[in-house]
Amino acid sequence: MSHGDGLTNHVDIFELMPILLKEGKRMALCTVTEKIGSGPAEVGTRILVTEDAKIFGAFCTGTSAVGTIGGGELERTVMDEALKAIEEGRSKSLKFSLREKARGNELETGLWCGGTMTVFIDVIGPKPELLIVGSGHIALQTYRIADLLGFNVTVVDDSKETLTEKKFPKAKLIYNKSFAKALKQAKVGVSTYVAIVHGEPKHDLAALRRFVREKVSYLGLLGSARKIDKLKEILRKDGVPAKAIDRIHAPIGLDINAQTPEEIAVSIAAELIKERRKT
Repeated sequence: MSHGDGLTNHVDIFELMPILLKEGKRMALCTVTEKIGSGPAEVGTRILVTEDAKIFGAFCTGTSAVGTIGGGELERTVMDEALKAIEEGRSKSLKFSLREKARGNELETGLWCGGTMTVFIDVIGPKPELLIVGSGHIALQTYRIADLLGFNVTVVDDSKETLTEKKFPKAKLIYNKSFAKALKQAKVGVSTYVAIVHGEPKHDLAALRRFVREKVSYLGLLGSARKIDKLKEILRKDGVPAKAIDRIHAPIGLDINAQTPEEIAVSIAAELIKERRKT
């Protein structure tokens, strides 16, 4: 279905969602939570919008509405806002105007029913992805904790000695004797968390150059203040925007005075949780 073509189908979206999640799809469940005055859909009506701009309707228990939030411009507006929410990775509640002129923070829909409709857009996605750059002691402990926390973990490195299935049994491993090529093979998106814990400055710089411009949920870098300052200065000379550089969490992890690899991994995991739970 192309953008704005209407509902793909009336299905049980609660059966469909697990299937889409297994395919790695992100989506937004849009539910009418309030209707004031006249409007085309009752409270509780839902549609499901996927990241590739498909819309699926659902039968709504207790209402006469079946699988549509109203059709036409209203549904296109809801879908546009759902796609924005998916891209941002943030759920939100929005009020849509069903009058000739919207008021305050209401969104225009082109409808003249005479009321307003509030829709909660709940962003749903597969397990968050954690990309660990490096496969040493800190990387190993970070992987172990992240696996317990429900992350799908990918580990990237150019070392066959440390990057092994025995050490990282549940992770996807990306190895290439060319570190730059290994980094290029790694795919990231808005739900990806990147932890650069390699330790060697040249490798850390290569990883920063690869990911600093990407739209990821989190980008963390392990290192001393002196090394971090030097790497950031190189990025500035590369022409990387200050806004992108400022998004780097460095030194990586929450400040808990961590010293051992295990403690540092705990601090990294804590920061990942903090970022993941932001609203």
